[in-house]
Amino acid sequence: MIGGGVGGFIGAIHRMAAAMDLQIELVSGAFSSDAERSRETGSQLFLPPSRTYPTFEEMIRGESTLPSEQRPDFIAIVTPNHLHLPAAQFSLQHGFHVLSDKPATLNFNDAKALRESVKKSGLLYGLTHNYTGYPMVKEARHLIRSGKLGRIRKVVVEYPQGWLPIRLAAGQKQIWRTDLKLSGVGGCVADIGTHAENLAEYVTGLKIHELAADASNFMGRLDDDINVLLHLENNAKGVLHTSQICVGEENNLNIRVWGELGGLEWHQTEPNTLLLKWPDRPAERYRAGTRYLGPAARSCAHTPAGHPEGFIEAFANIYINFANHIRAVQDGRNLAEDDPALDYPKIDDAVRGMAFVEAVLESSAANAKWTRLGIG
Repeated sequence: MIGGGVGGFIGAIHRMAAAMDLQIELVSGAFSSDAERSRETGSQLFLPPSRTYPTFEEMIRGESTLPSEQRPDFIAIVTPNHLHLPAAQFSLQHGFHVLSDKPATLNFNDAKALRESVKKSGLLYGLTHNYTGYPMVKEARHLIRSGKLGRIRKVVVEYPQGWLPIRLAAGQKQIWRTDLKLSGVGGCVADIGTHAENLAEYVTGLKIHELAADASNFMGRLDDDINVLLHLENNAKGVLHTSQICVGEENNLNIRVWGELGGLEWHQTEPNTLLLKWPDRPAERYRAGTRYLGPAARSCAHTPAGHPEGFIEAFANIYINFANHIRAVQDGRNLAEDDPALDYPKIDDAVRGMAFVEAVLESSAANAKWTRLGIG
């Protein structure tokens, strides 16, 4: 693991998620740019001092020389955004698969460069858009793919938070998220807007090809409130809004989709429920862990119906699928297109996320002009 030192939030989440299915073991780490903090984290995680490193470069060089039975299978990157690209490229150059926190890079050009590095290496790259790991998100995707809702006409996705209603003071833990050099070209749009964009495309199976956006900056640094109109494939329309200045909101990620035959609705604050709506009968309430769900939703539930699963379990589903894909590569097995091991966000999702970020900012700067996503 690169990043995730003591006192941080997301590193601990990644470690719990990776360990959940008892298939992945943390064996080494460079947990902080502060060597003492990295050492302290390694000690708390019961790692031997020889496998706790002061920098990620030293870790990757050192671990790459170990015998195959000790050498890590992949590197997890859980640092602030500015280190995602150099850590990923250095890992790939030394023969390690990479699972990175999002966004993948600071800007779109860097994302395209990373895609070339992944292709050149022949290694696997995954991105932790963890909300796609929820069973009922996978069920929504299954129902749409199976034609249950007919042709999709409209999608509304929103992700309001309320943690940034006032300017952060220097020294506060999350202030890096409002710093262009550390966060990248996007603030809110890169941090959580990419989650909303990825969720919309994952669930509907439709790609966003152009948008009209209004980005605001209430706190005087990077964008912190985004409102976007979307044009998707197959002439579907969409609305996306994401914000970090909505006072009182927690992590209120929601998606609603309407097709010719019906609609569906999912809320991250009630993740084990999926609502289906029809024109000629009462709404249906699907629940996680039940037998009537599709294979993707059934396979990624950790407990029977009625036992709540949430954020960490969704993360765990990304980790186990990525690990199983690595196993298939190591064994020389070809996977079927619908194999669960392939169901995790990849480098193309990373590039699309940064294309979305830059299109939003470009559109907003041009007074909400319709702007195409330049995927390249």
